[in-house]
Amino acid sequence: MPTDPMVSLAAQRWIDFAEIDNVRDLGGLPVTGGGTTRFGMVFRSSTLQQATCEDLTQLLEPLGLRTVIDLRLPDEVEREGYGLFADAAVHIANLPIRKSVQSSLAARDLVPDKTRVDLTDLYGQLLNGSGDHIVEAVRLIIDPARRSVLFHCAAGKDRTGVLAAVLLDAVGVTAEAIADDYEITNQRMRRVRDRLDALPSYAGLPQANTGILAISADVMLRFLEKLHAEHGGAGAWLLTQGLTETELHQLRQTLVELPASN
Repeated sequence: MPTDPMVSLAAQRWIDFAEIDNVRDLGGLPVTGGGTTRFGMVFRSSTLQQATCEDLTQLLEPLGLRTVIDLRLPDEVEREGYGLFADAAVHIANLPIRKSVQSSLAARDLVPDKTRVDLTDLYGQLLNGSGDHIVEAVRLIIDPARRSVLFHCAAGKDRTGVLAAVLLDAVGVTAEAIADDYEITNQRMRRVRDRLDALPSYAGLPQANTGILAISADVMLRFLEKLHAEHGGAGAWLLTQGLTETELHQLRQTLVELPASN
């Protein structure tokens, strides 16, 4: 029986660690017009503070990690810290993804009711409230001296999902591939949920695949549809947030590997 190519690709993109969950490479995703996203440039993850020495070594050496973009809010960082990463030879940029520039930066206010939430609406709010930090994240990613880059929040699903969607849409990855990338977090969500529930900042989470921990490709597809309807797509939105045309081109050069010409 032939192997499903998307299942095979997902298997290539997962990276396993002892005490970090939901880590995968953004490489290998199809780009409209030809090519795929590059492996080894950018990684997405859940929170990192429980990493072991072996986990840290794996990130620093074979994966060449130089920069961590932390999308958590300040009170999460203060409570949970960075574990071994605090003293590691990596640049940490805390660029919180929040509902609005004026909103509270406390994690409890990000999703007041964890059991009932409209995720598509939440992602729209996070996009609208975080333009400056998303642009800063792009500028780190396009800087060769900063790569490879890993970005994360707590579960590696919502705030991480919004940044991943913006990056991928801006370089031409298909909406279906972006939604599939979002949805495969389901494969690790039970493990992510149990780990987070043991931490002070996230105690009391609902069961996996319910409430704030629900994951459906349709959520991401609706978010992307709204992004295109209201802003003309992520590339156009980034330009309105202060990214330059040159920087947008550099992002595409960084993340997209074109097919070899004959």
